Amino acid sequence: MARESLPARTARLQKVIAGLQKAYPEAHCELNYRTPLELLIATILSAQCTDKQVNLVTPDLFKRYPTAQAYAAAERGELEKAISRLGFFRNKAKSIQACCKALVEQHAGQVPKSMEELTQLAGVGRKTANVVLGNAFDINEGIVVDTHVARLSQRFGITNSDDPVKIEAELVKMVPRDQWTLFSHLLIWHGRRRCYARNPDCENCEVFQFCPTGPKLVAQRKRASR
Repeated sequence: MARESLPARTARLQKVIAGLQKAYPEAHCELNYRTPLELLIATILSAQCTDKQVNLVTPDLFKRYPTAQAYAAAERGELEKAISRLGFFRNKAKSIQACCKALVEQHAGQVPKSMEELTQLAGVGRKTANVVLGNAFDINEGIVVDTHVARLSQRFGITNSDDPVKIEAELVKMVPRDQWTLFSHLLIWHGRRRCYARNPDCENCEVFQFCPTGPKLVAQRKRASR
């Protein structure tokens, strides 16, 4: 079957966005933070962890290390202990400390507001930079592509790619720039609450009528239950 044209995919995606906005009017970043630095640290910690897990660790962490200078000067073992409930905590402690040392040395301890500067920091890739820019600074520089956004973009027939960079490049052509940050939140919320990686709840999906994958999954389940 031939792939839909870009205008056709764009039109359908806009219907998906409208449906998800109605379903999740409160959609937002679910990492708890008060400052750009707190969001940067929380996002680094969230790699291969859930936001809920990160949010259990960060209240005490943020009290103990309120500034980039505090992280930079921390004893590595103590920092590791503070985040030891999370996966890959040793690597994350190393990245956080290197990142904050660069913030102190190059940015007077402040989180920069550009993609180029952010992605030069240790532990900060494009996804993390997009999270910080979009949520801490309200700058729509790109679209966050995490596992939920990638999975749903494929299921909605928006992309055939598994590469986050390629997925983002396709999405920015179809999603209005002022919706880039919100778009990620909508797909992440839907991915966590309805469109699960395994056994998505297609029967109760708010945007089922716009999803080319949903009917196929429902049909497969019916055949399997016979």
